[in-house]
Amino acid sequence: MFRKLSIVAFAAALVATPLPVLAQSKKDSVVMAMALEPPGLDPTNAAAAAIAEVTLYNIYETLTKINEDGSVSPLLAESWTASPDLKTYTFKLRKGVKFHNGEAFDSAAVKFSFERNAAPNSTNKDKSLYQAFEKVEAPDADTVVITLKYGEPNLPFLLGQAGGSIVEPKSAATNVTQPVGTGPYQLGAWAKGSSLTLTKWADYRNAAAVKLSKVTIRFISDPAAQVAALLSGDVDAFPRVAAARAMGQFKADPRFTVLVGGSRAKTIVAINHRKKPLDDVRVRRAILAAIDRKAMIDGAVDSFGTPIGSFYVPGALGYVDTTGINPYDPEKAKKLLTEAGVTTPLELSLKLPPPSYARQGGEIAAAQLAKVGIVAKIENVEWAQWLSQVFAGNGPHNFDLTIISHVEPFDLVKITEADYYLGYNNEAFNALYKQIVSTPDDAARAKLLGDAQRLLATDAVSAYLYQPQLITITNKKLKGVWKDVPQYENDFSTWSWE
Repeated sequence: MFRKLSIVAFAAALVATPLPVLAQSKKDSVVMAMALEPPGLDPTNAAAAAIAEVTLYNIYETLTKINEDGSVSPLLAESWTASPDLKTYTFKLRKGVKFHNGEAFDSAAVKFSFERNAAPNSTNKDKSLYQAFEKVEAPDADTVVITLKYGEPNLPFLLGQAGGSIVEPKSAATNVTQPVGTGPYQLGAWAKGSSLTLTKWADYRNAAAVKLSKVTIRFISDPAAQVAALLSGDVDAFPRVAAARAMGQFKADPRFTVLVGGSRAKTIVAINHRKKPLDDVRVRRAILAAIDRKAMIDGAVDSFGTPIGSFYVPGALGYVDTTGINPYDPEKAKKLLTEAGVTTPLELSLKLPPPSYARQGGEIAAAQLAKVGIVAKIENVEWAQWLSQVFAGNGPHNFDLTIISHVEPFDLVKITEADYYLGYNNEAFNALYKQIVSTPDDAARAKLLGDAQRLLATDAVSAYLYQPQLITITNKKLKGVWKDVPQYENDFSTWSWE
């Protein structure tokens, strides 16, 4: 009798107990935050890094995938081979892949995407790379053969960047607002100025391996609000957060994981060589001598940066320390301005995009330049203005100075582009770069890369400041978030809850 009553009592207890207490389903959504909102969702037609942070490897995929350690692995391409001179690459494509709209992925889509990137009206940030393709052939549905005008040892890496995203031809024109790719996520909703939601695509070829069914991305530009959102639990992860001054608080709080990672980014004071007297190397050297890199690193990014002297960073093949070529020396800056025949005060515009490193760094740079007789008139602009007025290849390049962080790992090629916003056109550097990419041997190429860095520093092409160290803060139970950032991306297919 006692046994029967016990069973009845236990059954009653089961009914009375709320179901979540007995069996909780594993959490499958996450709220992430970013400092900047992307201007659109097509990474093949605009340079803003925020586009890649949302879309790369999530909505769109590329032939290759760049991993956290900078290595390259297959993605839409199962394998590839290169000719000895590195001018011809043959890619074997993954079979059975579909775009979100149901169209088949094949070599024709790759050929279309790459030729579109190279078109005269293309605004792809890597346009020069695709224009260096002699031809793109699709001998069958599963094979793509790329023949280049010159050898390119880094092509598998370069094709894994956002600009190499493969788009579906019929939907390409509307990808800015209605993105169609082959990735594990689709656009759910976009509340402009507030947040964006990605939802898991049920028909993804490896959907079972993708643990998050929904990712909400909030846009929070103010550093204090970023910290508050994390502390309140409103945000589960904030890659590249401006929380250096709150690091101690986060490290002491058991709810969080704090990751401080390396990057291939280069923060610079860019100089417009098209404007006088900035076309005079003595004036550019004076600007560099007036700026204290350490003060910029301490004040703009709370010491989370490594000084650099050219458009290249520690850890990259062939890196050499060129910071000694243009050291901080205000008295030398004054002498150089006098030698160049500049009458002080010299007034220059300093256009600053929204990130805190630019706005805070701009105040510091302006104060330092003022000490040598250069009046940098600060003008804060929004991203759309900066991209159109300063950076866009077709001009108007309406600036004297600007502060920006270039995040692409292999962007020395940009210096060779005639319409690049800096306006530095040096045939000696262009010839050196062609020699670099035509040299298959790593040791020989490393030596040439050192020569390139020294030339950029000697010519004072920009005031090269620092390589940022990037802070990411996440909920302790969230796994798969990268510490190191070879390029700006958030691969949500690797994220999961403990």
